[in-house]
Amino acid sequence: MTVSSAVKAALTTQAIETPSWAYGNSGTRFKVFAQQGVPRTPQEKLEDAAQVHRHTGVAPSVALHIPWDRVDDYAALAAHAEDLGLRLGAINSNVFQDDDYKLGSVCHPDAAVRRKALDHLLECVDIMDATGSRDLKLWFADGTNYPGQDDVRARQDRLAEALDAVYERLGEHQRMLLEYKFFEPAFYTTDVPDWGTAYAHCLRLGPRAEVVVDTGHHAPGTNIEFIVAVLLREGKLGGFDFNSRFYADDDLMVGAADPFQLFRIMYEVVRGGGFTDHTAFMLDQCHNLEPKIPAIIRSVMNVQEATAKALLVDREALAAAQADGDVLGANAVLMDAYNTDVRPLLAEVREEMGIDPDPMAAYRRSGWAERIVTDRRGGQQAGWGA
Repeated sequence: MTVSSAVKAALTTQAIETPSWAYGNSGTRFKVFAQQGVPRTPQEKLEDAAQVHRHTGVAPSVALHIPWDRVDDYAALAAHAEDLGLRLGAINSNVFQDDDYKLGSVCHPDAAVRRKALDHLLECVDIMDATGSRDLKLWFADGTNYPGQDDVRARQDRLAEALDAVYERLGEHQRMLLEYKFFEPAFYTTDVPDWGTAYAHCLRLGPRAEVVVDTGHHAPGTNIEFIVAVLLREGKLGGFDFNSRFYADDDLMVGAADPFQLFRIMYEVVRGGGFTDHTAFMLDQCHNLEPKIPAIIRSVMNVQEATAKALLVDREALAAAQADGDVLGANAVLMDAYNTDVRPLLAEVREEMGIDPDPMAAYRRSGWAERIVTDRRGGQQAGWGA
């Protein structure tokens, strides 16, 4: 098998999960911006997601956010997804949008508030049972704004207690993915601020608890690929939330700010054995200005391009240069792969998959954008909090 055919074969196995909330209205801290044709229901979000999968061939699953995607019958929602050629993916909890959580959720000093938050997390596991989802994704906005506001160690104890209860509730084939974020909305301490804290909790819990890396949740200059390499080495990388940042948690299209960083991350994934269905590759983005579906298609394509380049790295030549201490030679091997124009290769992959080689152009020709503007008049558009 040639290098090109091996890379193409690997690319056809890639699966990138899209988030339901990216199809709804979103915005900045100051305003949520509405667009025409935005879904009004979880079912309509799935219909838009099906268009992304139709034109890319590698977006077969959709993550849900509870309560934003709450329905009366989750089995029926899963069946609707299946009818569209999709499946339901990770279930994302929400313990940050209720007034009771002003001082935290599972880390709150009040036991009644902690119980409320835990009950929601357990509800999410019930939903996983109904949808057949494998992953429960946990992100906590918990933290403090001022020194002395709360006992930092006690908050870790409360967090551990809640994680223990959720882990105990998981089914045999389910797992918990713990996300971290170094600041925001808390500014003095964040209860899960970094990969080390997340890793420590997951290590204590057991094999079905792993870390999820949101590429936007890092300070400027952080070497994210190093974190990825270490977590893969320890068998604790559960997945990604892919997006881009310039300043803070910008949630821009993945690869928009630093495509070279995305390539470096994907190289460590490939090199570390993470290019399997064990590692969940999910987008987590807020498309404030740009049309939703084309933005998601572009993000999927950006991940594909970074992956193709990572797969093209001549690992034998790289290892030889590294062993010889050839600093420039080793760097050149990586740069040769990164500077390769993989768009013709990906066009071939898509044609062999039976889809249009240009997903963006195919979507524009499909008429879907015009159709949803007409069909989705009236009702309440989905967005943050709905």
